Amino acid sequence: MEFANIFTGIAKTAGREQFLTLFENSAVQIVRIVSQSYSSPEDFWYDQPEPEWVMVMRGAATLEFEDGKLLEMAAGDHVTIPSHAKHRLRQTAPETIWLAVHIKGA
Repeated sequence: MEFANIFTGIAKTAGREQFLTLFENSAVQIVRIVSQSYSSPEDFWYDQPEPEWVMVMRGAATLEFEDGKLLEMAAGDHVTIPSHAKHRLRQTAPETIWLAVHIKGA
């Protein structure tokens, strides 16, 4: 058994993102993401092969989708992003903490 707090071990790295895998097996990967005043590069799109469920635990963010849709997210908001739905981070708050669940083989 492992015990930890999701808010510990966060380094202050403005303009960057930190990824920490909390759990992973053959079916699922759960990741804590810390985005600190971060924006994806203009020519970059996430294009993931599996569906992803993400929730903002602290902070706020704007997700941008390839079709131009913007999704404003605040603490407690969550969304399921289908596989290959191209998206990027338009902007995050100074400290935004996400919980991301990747469903493998879906």
